[in-house]
Order: sequence, then C-alpha cells, then structure tokens
Amino acid sequence: MSERNPIPLILTGIGSIVGTVMVLWYYGYLHFAKPEDALLLSDFTMLKTMPGEDYKVSLEPAAQVAQCIDGVLVLFDTQQKGLTGVLVDNRKKAVRCIGQETPQEVK
Repeated sequence: MSERNPIPLILTGIGSIVGTVMVLWYYGYLHFAKPEDALLLSDFTMLKTMPGEDYKVSLEPAAQVAQCIDGVLVLFDTQQKGLTGVLVDNRKKAVRCIGQETPQEVK
C-alpha cells in the first residue's frame, strides 16, 4: 500500500481558506476594522430645555436615527447603510437610555 503525500492536501486547504476570505472581503461580507473606523461620525449638541422657554430646531431631520438597544443609545446612519455606532460623551462613556424596555430572553 502506497502512502499519500499530504503536502498537496495541506496547500489545497490553505488555498481554499485564503480564497474564501478574499471573496468574502471583495463582496463586502467581511470587514477588517481599523482604528480610523472609530472616528467621529458627527458632532452632537444637547439643547437644554427649560420650562416656558422656546428653542428652535431645524425641520429637516438628521441623517442619523437612534434606538435604545440593551439600555444604550445606538445610532444608525440613514445615508451610509450599515454604518452604526454607540452615542458616547467626550470621555467615551456610552449614553444610556431609559423609558424603553430592553429586550428580554424568551424562555
């Protein structure tokens, strides 16, 4: 009984993995995060509301939509699909949200 050479099988396996990763990356299903990806998306300012005082805001909505997920305010960008982020303050602390129940695991 002759023994098989394992080198072609190993090279085929490695080539298959590299090829799969390259195809997934090319079509956008795989993203390698870089430090530049965490850059500031937009500046936000909080308008303090006082009883009896008027404040003016634009009628045109912002390009971001916020949703409360697990008690944290998450922003979704409507212009760049797939771009999401957590709203943080200047110390990188996540902005919490209340008033909406967080999703619970169904048992």
